Amino acid sequence: MLRRRRATAGSVERVPTPPTPPRQPSSSADRYGGWGARGPLRRGDTVTDPTTGRRRARAASREVPATPGLVVEDVETGWSGAVVRVEKAGGVHVVVLEDWKGRTRSFPLGAGFLEEGQPVKLVPPVGPPPTARTASGAAPLRPGRTASGSFSVEGARARVARGSRIWVEGKHDAELVEKVWGDDLRVEGVVVEGLQGVDHLAAAVAEFRPGPGRRVGVLVDHLVTGSKETRLVADALRGVPGAADHVLVVGHPYVDVWQAVRPARLGLDAWPVVPRGRPWKEGVLEALGWPRETPADLARGWQRVLASVRTIGDLEPTLSGRVEELIDFVTGDQLDR
Repeated sequence: MLRRRRATAGSVERVPTPPTPPRQPSSSADRYGGWGARGPLRRGDTVTDPTTGRRRARAASREVPATPGLVVEDVETGWSGAVVRVEKAGGVHVVVLEDWKGRTRSFPLGAGFLEEGQPVKLVPPVGPPPTARTASGAAPLRPGRTASGSFSVEGARARVARGSRIWVEGKHDAELVEKVWGDDLRVEGVVVEGLQGVDHLAAAVAEFRPGPGRRVGVLVDHLVTGSKETRLVADALRGVPGAADHVLVVGHPYVDVWQAVRPARLGLDAWPVVPRGRPWKEGVLEALGWPRETPADLARGWQRVLASVRTIGDLEPTLSGRVEELIDFVTGDQLDR
């Protein structure tokens, strides 16, 4: 559902990420639902008036700026997609459209397009191209996208919070999720809360009382076979009524969520190996040549790591895929709309 293409202000839709099944679109009209090739229509064709059955000439086109995110259809090929950019190719202005599968195709700028079924003439956008940033401060993957890769609409409004929740283990996890997925979560009405450690999972789930319309998705650090975290999760799901059907716990293999950031973003080939018995963050900061003596040094170090993250592409799939899975789960409850 969420992964995305939008049409109306306040709607964001997500492009599905295998293997997680796509969520169903929100109640907003899905402007991208028809992307892809359709039956060919030629410039200058006549169309049938659905009210009279008579043939009539296509209406005159109105001029529309080809701004990023605008969804149009080329009448000659049936190709539908969102405007990515306008550029010059062979001395001719062309508009680049991207369909719901992420494929791009260029068309001559001008007449021969439909917007919401009406003929339009695409003209170059006025002014310099925007260097918009998402509300969470991250630069989008492409114009008209959020940091997670969703299609976005300027001025999207946050939805009233759902009954379902996403829990993460610590402050750094929450800040990373907010930076990449914050815009999407606000539109979906999903609140992210801190768990303060998986040791408290069973008590937190019991207090939450999961059930229809009240799902909870949990992101756990270092969730690997045979770990303490794995045993605690199993106990929580086994011992709380409703947890088996309405709680989803996923995890990443890293000792700390810092490792989910691709090391190349910090100029590293790989994250440093910290000897057992030494605080992991302290060892990493030393390897990076950053101050490490005080809690304030650790906090500043994390902010530098976080600042290196621009989009979902800067994260390891072993984290980003799990977060997407949790969002799909908590927004997939038909009773929590």
